[in-house]
Order: sequence, then C-alpha cells, then structure tokens
Amino acid sequence: MPESRQIESDLKAYSSQLEAQLKSKYADYQAKAEAYQKGASTMTEVVRADKEKELTGLQNSIQEFQRSADQSLQQKQQTLLKPALDKLQKTIDAVADENGYTYVLNSDGASPVLLHGPKEGDISDLVLKKMGVTPGAAPAAKAAPATTPAATPVSTPTKTKTKSKK
Repeated sequence: MPESRQIESDLKAYSSQLEAQLKSKYADYQAKAEAYQKGASTMTEVVRADKEKELTGLQNSIQEFQRSADQSLQQKQQTLLKPALDKLQKTIDAVADENGYTYVLNSDGASPVLLHGPKEGDISDLVLKKMGVTPGAAPAAKAAPATTPAATPVSTPTKTKTKSKK
C-alpha cells in the first residue's frame, strides 16, 4: 500500500527521537557514574551515599523510560496502521461482496487467516463459553479476525481462496 512507506518513515523518525532521548539519559548516567568512581575515595560517607542514591535513581529512570518508550512506540504504530488496515479491510469486504465470496482467506503464512466472513458465522463466543471464559470478559482473546497483527507490515494479500455461493 502506498501508505506503508509513510508509516514506516514516521515510525522510524519517532523511534529515532526516543533512541536519542535514551542515549542522552544514558550518557548523563555514565558521566555521573565516572565522576562518582573518580571521587568516591575522597567523599564523605553522606556524600557518597547521596551520589549512590542519585545513580540508582538515574538507572531506574532509564529503565522506566525504556519501558515507556517501547509502549509508546507500539501505540504510535497501532495509531498509524489503523487507517491503512481499515482501508484494506473495507477493500477486501467490498471485493468479496462484489464477487460473491462468502469467505476470504490469506494463505501466505503457515496457517490461513480469515480476512472476510459473515458475522453470523463467528463462533468465538461459543468457543469461549465452552472453554469456561465469559465472552466479553477478555477482550484481547477475541480479536477482529479480519485484520493482520499490528506488528506485521501492511501488505495486500497475495493469495486468496474459497468461493462459495450465498
């Protein structure tokens, strides 16, 4: 899709910003750690404890920033991909309806992925009940079957199968 290049570019730029901020935090930490190591022998116990506490705080801050940055990058990816995935799904649905397809599968991967199917054919709630899970209680378990995962690049399905009469 034409949008994929722009999405990749935006994600790369955002990732680069986050990496630059992380490098800056880490450089600050390294500078303070080196200063501490050089002057530790001449510091009083109170000053040394304060510097150690500061270094521990910086380490924690760096770790928290990394977690937050990863989460932020995933959220940015989902936000950028959503319009393209929605457009792709609408196109798949339209092509399926126009050509009388009941089900459309993407068979590029190891196991086929349902790209289009009738809503009344969705048995997810029945499967969840049989497993002892209350439908709706675990929204992550019932993902929209017609989209590709956010972590994969956006591409149009190259192989589609199955045509059945309605």
